[in-house]
Amino acid sequence: MESWKKEGFEWLKALAVGLVIVLVVRIFLFSNYVVEGVSMQPTLEDGNKLVVNKIGYQIGELNHFDVIVFHANENEDYVKRVIGLPGDKIEFIDDQLYINGEQHPEPYLDAFRQGNGDERLTGDFTLEELTGQPVVPEGMVFVLGDNRKQSLDSRIFGFVDQDTVVGKVNLRYWPLNEMEVKFYE
Repeated sequence: MESWKKEGFEWLKALAVGLVIVLVVRIFLFSNYVVEGVSMQPTLEDGNKLVVNKIGYQIGELNHFDVIVFHANENEDYVKRVIGLPGDKIEFIDDQLYINGEQHPEPYLDAFRQGNGDERLTGDFTLEELTGQPVVPEGMVFVLGDNRKQSLDSRIFGFVDQDTVVGKVNLRYWPLNEMEVKFYE
């Protein structure tokens, strides 16, 4: 009977330690996110389930074209693509992205460009026209949804404070047949 109690106690300790590890990972390292809406199509679809890496963002810097989740307000999180980093001058000319005067391809928009004819996806603008700022301010990022015609993004609400960023999207795990870890190509 004594050995049975001892073994039961050991199992209980192991379960408690396992639960603590799961909570630490869940709270501090990774989080789940479910995409709501069409603003990131075709890259992400409504209902896709994602893993957001919290620690990777805190350790490393954000990069151009990272897909991130951020707190849009107290009740909502948004998922968008980082286009501009602090100090960047952003322009769209003839539906082409220019960062600091250098053209950057956006291959994640190819599905929308096919069959779209001459219709522009993003429209022409400069950062200064949209925000009154010539460059992205320190501590901020400029984000756009991939579905440019149906995205509430920095063109509407302005810059995103880096302090509101939850993390980088590292994995789409649902639906299983669309599992993906790269969101730039």
